[in-house]
Amino acid sequence: MGVKDDEMAYRPLLRQEWREGILEGSDDDAVAVEAPLQIRVNGAPVAVVMRTPGHDEYLGLGMLLAEGAIETLDDVRSIRHCDEVEDERSEGNVLQVVVPEHRVAAIERMRRTNLTGSSCGVCGRTSIDDLLATRHSLADRCEMIAPGVIEGAAQALSTAQPTFVRTGGVHGVGLFTHEGELLRVFEDVGRHNAVDKALGWRLKHGVTSGALLMVSGRVSFEIVQKAMMSGVPIVAAVSAPTSLAVELATACGMTLACFVRGSRICVYAGAERLSDSSARTR
Repeated sequence: MGVKDDEMAYRPLLRQEWREGILEGSDDDAVAVEAPLQIRVNGAPVAVVMRTPGHDEYLGLGMLLAEGAIETLDDVRSIRHCDEVEDERSEGNVLQVVVPEHRVAAIERMRRTNLTGSSCGVCGRTSIDDLLATRHSLADRCEMIAPGVIEGAAQALSTAQPTFVRTGGVHGVGLFTHEGELLRVFEDVGRHNAVDKALGWRLKHGVTSGALLMVSGRVSFEIVQKAMMSGVPIVAAVSAPTSLAVELATACGMTLACFVRGSRICVYAGAERLSDSSARTR
């Protein structure tokens, strides 16, 4: 799994190494590709993100869903790369989305004028209450999950990132069922982009079994937000959460498990979903 067109995710670039006071000979190194993607809705630019090329359609769908610009796939009439660009260097880097008239007001609310970097997620949200007003609580999504499933998901994700193996320069996100079945893995230079791709894929294909989102890095507010807006009740990561991520996960009824390393899991919200006949609470 991972990036479908693997060669799009990295390119060979010349490097030299400095070792023990000596500049050694040069060779090619695989470097993760970072390139801008402009998203246009009904012909007007609404955002620019720095991403790893590949699965741009899923990225666009995931971002629009996370920002509340669309609610279902029926809100998207078409989505494709634009083949009419002013600069041939922009080919493949402009995504054209067409939405019906009743979604235009929501699109206007998400419009941005500034470049979004690859490490930046959804901006401009003023309060958790505003977010919770746009989606129902996840508390009623009561699928129980065994700690071993979360541990296995972390292991599965670590072995399903071909671009990371080649470059060391991308993040990985995996979507799993609550039984631990791996559905898809996406990689990107931006964690938020990888999340958007996974959740956009889920929306595009009507996958309702994606209950666990496993992230290769830390969990920020934006990642919890994206999962919440998509109705994914469990987020886990190999690294730390931020304080606002924990607050939002708690408020929306999500399970947030971090520092998933071996048999150790730190649960910051929604521990009631974890169920294991061999586990004991101290």
